[in-house]
Amino acid sequence: MSENDANARYIREAVIEPAHIARARTHAQELGVASVSPAVGAQLAVLAATTDARSIVEIGTGAGVSGLWMLRGAPRAVLTSIDNEPEHLAAARRGFAEAKVPATRARFITGRAAEVLPRMNEGAYDIVLVDADPENVIEYVEHGLRLARTGGVVAVPRILAGGRAADPVQRDAVTSAYRSLIQETQESPAVLAAISTAGEGLLQLVSLSTD
Repeated sequence: MSENDANARYIREAVIEPAHIARARTHAQELGVASVSPAVGAQLAVLAATTDARSIVEIGTGAGVSGLWMLRGAPRAVLTSIDNEPEHLAAARRGFAEAKVPATRARFITGRAAEVLPRMNEGAYDIVLVDADPENVIEYVEHGLRLARTGGVVAVPRILAGGRAADPVQRDAVTSAYRSLIQETQESPAVLAAISTAGEGLLQLVSLSTD
């Protein structure tokens, strides 16, 4: 086992997922939903805590797993969750109810993100999580940066595309989109960008002032 493999395994096994999030993950797996890993969920909780998030939007519910992780880090935040699959939203509602999250702290929107996001308020969110429709990831991140306040975070899990992003031979549309996103955000003066390799990988973008 290589050093990188050993580190990845250690990180994966070190994260202890709270019971209410583990239950939501079980529901997600029953639906065949790919939720963020515990390692990435823990990072999202830390981001939510360090930004003192009060307003969060996620594109793709993950059947409630990602939202519960973020609300763990931001107990006063209100989460808006967008998904075009009513069944996934129903699973998220169930997970939130089982976790005793007050109804006032979660808003669920059924619809295509490309149609919902343009109607949302600019600069109104502390965190925007982009975890749906990887073929549209660049468009969603552009919306996310518009929605995030200055100093707010746009987070993109699965940025390493299951290891394909690091392999120059892989040139499928999704992998190419992730590579383009990484390159563009590294070069952009509008954001600070960092990539975590824990779990499935997490691109973290902090929106900077344009002044």
